[in-house]
Amino acid sequence: MKRRDFNHYLAALGALSATGIARADTNYPRKPVNIIVPYSAGGGTDIVARIVAQHLTERVKQPVIVENRVGGGGTIGWNAVARANPDGYTLLTAETSFSIAAGLVKDLQFDPKKSFSMITIAASVPHVLVVNADLPVKTFEEFVALVKKNPNKMFYGSGGVGTNTHLGGELLKSLTGINMTHVPYKGASAVLADLLGGQVQALVSSMPTVLPSIKSGRLRALLVTDTQRSSSLPDVPSAVDVGLPGMAMRFWIGFAAPAGTSNDILNQLNKEIVAVVKSPAAIEQLGKQGLDAIGSSREEAQKMVLEEMARWEKLIKEAGITT
Repeated sequence: MKRRDFNHYLAALGALSATGIARADTNYPRKPVNIIVPYSAGGGTDIVARIVAQHLTERVKQPVIVENRVGGGGTIGWNAVARANPDGYTLLTAETSFSIAAGLVKDLQFDPKKSFSMITIAASVPHVLVVNADLPVKTFEEFVALVKKNPNKMFYGSGGVGTNTHLGGELLKSLTGINMTHVPYKGASAVLADLLGGQVQALVSSMPTVLPSIKSGRLRALLVTDTQRSSSLPDVPSAVDVGLPGMAMRFWIGFAAPAGTSNDILNQLNKEIVAVVKSPAAIEQLGKQGLDAIGSSREEAQKMVLEEMARWEKLIKEAGITT
């Protein structure tokens, strides 16, 4: 989905409800705010959280601290925020894998549709199919041909069962008919280390996680999962270019609070985080990672996440994916 189309999509999801918004609590925040990232440091989710935390600290005059709660494909971090006091001092960095889990993970200790209040969609970016630079393929077509010649003998990594990197790999398999063995890790940065070392051969990951290794030549990008090429990787074909429009999927990153957080605090957080995301400094930082700044309203974010949940649940059932 093009950045322009994505913004139009968000705008169409819900009108801005400027009227009737409660007056923000001028006493908030009175102490440090924690942002929980359910994955290891260095991935796309973590990068966005740290960019926002940096600028948000300056705006609210309180420390905004990023804490990585790793494990369970994101469930440890999600559970921690779902159980947190809904006072605005514990926030979640939600992303695509969160919407996937709603239709995939059967033993969640919370209701993904009811346990959180979305604050905003901060940024989005396409995924990239990358392979170890030593793999003897130069193009997407060569990669597919190589895997078909070696069914189930090659491995693709993910940040955990049910994550966006897992579903991205499964979507690729279903659309191309290739058979690769899935190897789950505890976070995208963990699988990246083994991908660079050659223990796994491929990864479908958000661009910020893999872009530095692509630029350094340690990984080879074969496909951008979008309807058009990325300005960050102009020589890499899009999903449409290779004849797989169904492979188009954007990785979105947003912020949420536990259900029950007051509208005053949620509105204030939306105002401050959107101001951060749309600031020239943050746009530049996000852009260097290949990320498009979004900064949606609460209503737009909530509705988009529910629609994403429905989309992934349908795909999971059709593909017969289980945990």
